[in-house]
Amino acid sequence: MQMQLVPLGSVTIGPQSWREGTIRSIRRAERLVRQTRAGPALNSSGHVSKSRQGILETKNKTRADEETGEVIPTSNKLARQQATGAPAPFPLSSLREQCAEATVAVASEYMRMVREVEGQLRRQAGDVNQEVVKLQREKGHLESMLRKLSADLTVNRMSSEGRTRRPAARERERDGADYLLVREKKELLQLRREVEDSLRTTTTQLQDLSHSNRQLLQCARERARVLELVPPRSSGVGHGAPTGTKADPIGPFTPECKSVLESSTTTVQQSQRLRSDIRELLTSALIRLRDTHRAVNDGLVKKVAETVDLQKELALTSTATRQALFRKQREVDCIRHSYGRAQGPEYRGDTLAREKLDRPLVRVYQRHPGTLLPEAARLIQGSTVLRRCLESSEAELANLQRTCRHLLADLRSKQKAAQVDSDVIRMRRHRVDKRAIPVLLQQVAYRRQCSLSSTL
Repeated sequence: MQMQLVPLGSVTIGPQSWREGTIRSIRRAERLVRQTRAGPALNSSGHVSKSRQGILETKNKTRADEETGEVIPTSNKLARQQATGAPAPFPLSSLREQCAEATVAVASEYMRMVREVEGQLRRQAGDVNQEVVKLQREKGHLESMLRKLSADLTVNRMSSEGRTRRPAARERERDGADYLLVREKKELLQLRREVEDSLRTTTTQLQDLSHSNRQLLQCARERARVLELVPPRSSGVGHGAPTGTKADPIGPFTPECKSVLESSTTTVQQSQRLRSDIRELLTSALIRLRDTHRAVNDGLVKKVAETVDLQKELALTSTATRQALFRKQREVDCIRHSYGRAQGPEYRGDTLAREKLDRPLVRVYQRHPGTLLPEAARLIQGSTVLRRCLESSEAELANLQRTCRHLLADLRSKQKAAQVDSDVIRMRRHRVDKRAIPVLLQQVAYRRQCSLSSTL
């Protein structure tokens, strides 16, 4: 067999597999070179800003995925980045600094938002403290009103006890002034119950406000745990209110902070309504106290005036009775003197000769028959009439004396009763302390009372 000579340039000497392996290696290297040169070179500043943005976007996407409950694998995240066309730059030597700056930016933003929440909590705590101060002032007014009501009840009791010192049983009979005192006592007891109920409600509301304040400060201290490196009064921090921020358990504005803010706002509104109710209660209580006290004083003054009028009538009547008594006494004395003269002397030897019935003239005159004289019969009749007049006059004199004594006793009783009622009025006016209630409330009550009287 003859061998033919062929050119070496058209013949492959090495095996095919050996060649294909080398070609694959070359193509792989070329592809890697093209991939390496595909991304444009970035400066350090651009890389830092895009790294911050990428970390923030990644954090927001991760939070949104956690809220929806969807778990995205790492491969899918990389595929999403490639689908969006985000370049994958070559990590420079400042990668650690860039990551640290991005972390600082995220932490600073979080701390700024936490500072806003903490500032809102502390401002709300300040509002609660101001409301506590205002409510404590109203509580002090309620306590002053309660002390005034207790003092007025003591005055009412002393007034009732003082009127029992009137002398006669007739003067101690129940009258309109006693009815007014009983009515005043009922009104004071009712007002004291209302004020005590309001005071208990105020104490409970103060406890709720204190509890709300403690919760707000506790939440503020918990939020402030991440603010140790933040200046306490940095400009532009803590002035905004997270009103439109959605509550996030792992965010700056947690559901606990939201619930505490809402509950404290509700508590403050309730306290404001309670303060308004307390002011209305105190104003109405002052008006009712003033009206009741004035009614009792006017009733006592009228009773004293009526007693003084009766004293005047009694004084005039007793004077006229004493004059009649003296006249009747003189009349009795005259009748008694006439009766004694008509009876003659008790001893016969004291009888004068001209008064004897057997005097010489009468004996000489009676020597003839039919010459009887009516002197003895007329003396007997006159003595009988004088005795009857004397008895009736003495009875009238005794009646006048008894009536005069009764009038004088009644006059003394009226004077004592008027003195007792006057002392009660003076005591009531002296013991009523208007300084127990603030002047502002007294002025409000006075204006309200004037407006009510003008409408009527």
